[in-house]
Amino acid sequence: MSVEILAQLQSGQLQGASKVSIAAGLTTFPREILDLADSLEVLDLSNNRLKSLPEDFDRLTKLKILFISQNEFEQFPAVLGRCEQLSMVGFKANRIRTVPEHSLPSLLRWLILTDNAIEALPKSIGNCARLQKLMLAGNQLRSLPEEMKNCRNLELVRLAANPLELLPDWLLGLPRLSWLGIGQNLGLERDDEALTTIDWTDLTLGDRLGEGASGVISQAVWHQDQDSQSLPIAVKIFKGAVTSDGLPKDEMQACVAAGLHPNLVGVLGQIANHPDDRLGLALPLLESGFEILGNPPSFESCTRDTFPDDRTFEFAFILRVVQGIASATAHLHDRGIMHGDLYAHNILVNSAGDAVLSDFGAASFYQVGSAIEALDVRAFGCLLEDLLDRCSDGSDNTIPIQHLRELQRQCMQPTTSSRPRFQEIDQRLNPA
Repeated sequence: MSVEILAQLQSGQLQGASKVSIAAGLTTFPREILDLADSLEVLDLSNNRLKSLPEDFDRLTKLKILFISQNEFEQFPAVLGRCEQLSMVGFKANRIRTVPEHSLPSLLRWLILTDNAIEALPKSIGNCARLQKLMLAGNQLRSLPEEMKNCRNLELVRLAANPLELLPDWLLGLPRLSWLGIGQNLGLERDDEALTTIDWTDLTLGDRLGEGASGVISQAVWHQDQDSQSLPIAVKIFKGAVTSDGLPKDEMQACVAAGLHPNLVGVLGQIANHPDDRLGLALPLLESGFEILGNPPSFESCTRDTFPDDRTFEFAFILRVVQGIASATAHLHDRGIMHGDLYAHNILVNSAGDAVLSDFGAASFYQVGSAIEALDVRAFGCLLEDLLDRCSDGSDNTIPIQHLRELQRQCMQPTTSSRPRFQEIDQRLNPA
C-alpha cells in the first residue's frame, strides 16, 4: 500500500492531502512531499532507511505532526527548528547521537526520541515553553540541561535506560510533572527476587485482551503439570528490548517487588523459551466484567486520558475506584515504588467500581519519603479530575463531591511539597 501511495505522490495525485504515510524502504526523501506545502499537516515516514531531510523541509509550513521512527538518522535534523507549526515529533529507534542547538520547534508539545544514542540535550530545549511530553528512554544521557527547568508545562517524562547520574531537584519541582519513568538509571535497583518460570510450551494462547506501550496482553491457559488442572491466566509479551517506558526487565522487577494487594494486578511468573526470544510475564486473569476505565491520550490531549463523549460515572462508582487506587498506590509508596503511569487507561474496573491498577512499565524504585512521591500524587489528582468531570448524579455543590474536589485541588497544587502524601490520601478515602 505504501508503494502505491508513493506512486500517487510522484504522479501528483495527492495534491491537497493533509496526511501522508509512506513505508517503502526509502533511502532518499521524496521531494514531491514539499509540493504539498499548502495542505500537509501529518507526515509519517517511519520504517524506511532515511538519514536526512532536505534543507528546505521547512517549506511545509502547515505541518503539525512528524513521525520518522525506525530510520537511520544519526543527527536530529536542524531544519525542524524552522518548522513554524510543528508540535509533535517522533524519531524513535534511529541512530541519533546529537541534537543541535535550536533544532527543536518552538511550538513543540510532544517529542519522542526513545531508543537512540543521544548523549546530551541542547540548552535551547528551555525555549520549548509548550513542551508537555518528552520520551527519552534508551539513550546515553548522563545529565539534563538546567535550561529545561523553563519547560514548566512538562507533564510526562521518560528517562529509563539512561546512565543518569542524578535527578535534578528542579525536575521534581516542575509544577505540572505527573508521570515520570526513570527505571534503574539512578542506582536504586534492587536484587532480583525469585520468580516462577513458566515455559512457553506449557501455554495455550487465546484472544488478545489489550495492548500498551510496552507489550501485548492475551488470554492464555497454563497447563501446569499432568496432576494439576489447567489455569486460565493472562500473558504479557514485551514488544522489544527498549519500550517507550524503558526496559522490560525493570517492569518485571517492579511487578515482583510490588507484592500482593487486592487493587494490584499481581504476577504469577516469568515466561521462558518464547519462540521469538521475547520476554514475558504471566498475570492473574481477572474475572469477567472488568474493563479499561479510560482510553490513552490522543494527539490533541497529549498527556491526558480520553473518554467517549457520552461516558459518565455515578459518584458511588467514582468513590469506589479512587478508594481502591489510593490504597494500591499507598502500598507501592510504602515499598519505595513509584508507579509513574497512574492513568485511567492503566486501571481495570467492574460495574461496582472495584479497581485494579496495572502496567508497571514506567515504575521506578526510590528512597521512601523523597520528593518524587509528589508526582504520583498529581497524577492521582488528574484521575480525580477526569472522573469528577464526568459525574452523572450530582453537582460540585454537593458536599461529598466538594470533598473530592478539594482533594483533587490539593493533589494538583503547583508547589509539589504542599501536596499530601499517599498515606494521607489513603487514610482520608479509606478511614478505618
